Amino acid sequence: MTNSSDRSDRSDRGSERRPAAVYTRFIPREELTGFAAWQLGNFGDDPERKPRGAPPPPDPETLRRQAEAAERERLRQVQLAADRAEAERIAALEQSRQGGYHDGYRDGIEALEAFKVNFTAQTTAQVSALVQRMQTQFDAIEQDVARRVAGIALEIARQVLRSELHAHPDAVVAVTQEALGQLLHSARHVALRVNPQDHELVASGCAEALDARGVHLIADAGIEPGGCLVESSIGEVDARVATRWARATAALGREEPWDAERAAPAAEERRP
Repeated sequence: MTNSSDRSDRSDRGSERRPAAVYTRFIPREELTGFAAWQLGNFGDDPERKPRGAPPPPDPETLRRQAEAAERERLRQVQLAADRAEAERIAALEQSRQGGYHDGYRDGIEALEAFKVNFTAQTTAQVSALVQRMQTQFDAIEQDVARRVAGIALEIARQVLRSELHAHPDAVVAVTQEALGQLLHSARHVALRVNPQDHELVASGCAEALDARGVHLIADAGIEPGGCLVESSIGEVDARVATRWARATAALGREEPWDAERAAPAAEERRP
């Protein structure tokens, strides 16, 4: 039980805690401005104004988890935005690469076509020039071969003719008669020059023609066997072998001397 002494002690201690002097003053209504009468619930303690069934405030752990989830969502959105930007960058690069590929392919095709045209033109010109040079060389070779063949043919003809003259010395009679037949009848002072080897053959074989024309038969060592030279007051008929040979080679477009063995040293002597 609490006695009176104890109550007096507590009363003494309470009196010690209170201030010695408290200022109190009654404020008249005229001095009060901007006030309102206090009603129940002005400070949110009105039971009628409190929401019914409202959840209790979340605890710190829930707030932390929610903050972490919001941060993760923010990071996910940032990553998605970065992924979209990277995908757009890669798509732009791929589009640029495809565009560059098509442009390069087109430019390459155009360059290839231009190269083919230029190469074809250059190759055609080179081949044409080569064919022209080859044709010129072939013509030269053909002409050289023709000259060689003609030379060989003439050499063979020369050897055959010499063999015929040696095997048939009486052929000079026909040559002499032909030469006298070409002489005009009005010719006077006719002289017939033949090789001494053919003198007797011509004298016996052409006796009638010689007597009819009054021809003076002369043995001349300068006339090769098988030929003759008719001289007269109005001209001469040259039926020597070398002259007839020159006429035959001239008809072939060649100038081949009858006696090539003698003509070659003579030509060398005439050279300066």
